[in-house]
Amino acid sequence: MERWDGRVALVTGASVGIGAAVARALVQKGMKVVGCARSVDKVEKLAAECQSAGYRGTLFPYKCDLSNEEEILSMFSAIQILHTGVDVCINNAGLAHCEPLLCGRTDAWRNMIDVNVLALSICTREAFKSMQERHIDDGHIININSMGGHRMFPSADEHFYCATKYAVTALTEGLRQELREAKTHIRATCISPGIVETEFAFRHHNTDPERAAAAYESIKCLKAKDIASTVMYVLSAPPHVQIGDIQMWPLEQVL
Repeated sequence: MERWDGRVALVTGASVGIGAAVARALVQKGMKVVGCARSVDKVEKLAAECQSAGYRGTLFPYKCDLSNEEEILSMFSAIQILHTGVDVCINNAGLAHCEPLLCGRTDAWRNMIDVNVLALSICTREAFKSMQERHIDDGHIININSMGGHRMFPSADEHFYCATKYAVTALTEGLRQELREAKTHIRATCISPGIVETEFAFRHHNTDPERAAAAYESIKCLKAKDIASTVMYVLSAPPHVQIGDIQMWPLEQVL
């Protein structure tokens, strides 16, 4: 990780869960981390904790609604002005709504596409543009995906969500091919976790907290720090090593 010391990383959805754990780990390793979220107060609290802990890097909170392209573009402009640009882009933000294919609400489907697919693609495009303009040839784009991007969960509530995550799987491979065709050494990686004990299920099943709790109580789940450790592993791989997709899930998870 030494070569990333003092360089700039963007982590989307950095207020809680996996995003917060990844942001903390990167700051601990000496990176300048722009942590964006709608709930920027939580990122500000995390930044204060990192500073109090004496970590070598710095966390810079940024308020951004990723469903709004103008806000994303404004964020990248601010990063360029304040930090010269992005060297590492961690597309972590994602959400799910319980909206089956046969009776789901269109606005909820659209929200999942806006955040899980379009925001990820816009951030990827703008991060690559930032790297290209500064002749950064060793950058890294990491998409936090899901095992739902590789197989359909047997629940109608998850089917549209899984479709957006299948898109992330395809987008990451397409990105790898385009980066290769552009003759860059910028790498693209997909990390696909199974059940991770975060606030995700409680947001997903926001009208049924007992169902959300049951999802985490039935087995020993992955922790957010497990995903953060995986991000560190990916970033610390030798520059000639391309890690395409890491699939990881709790030992006790069935599907």
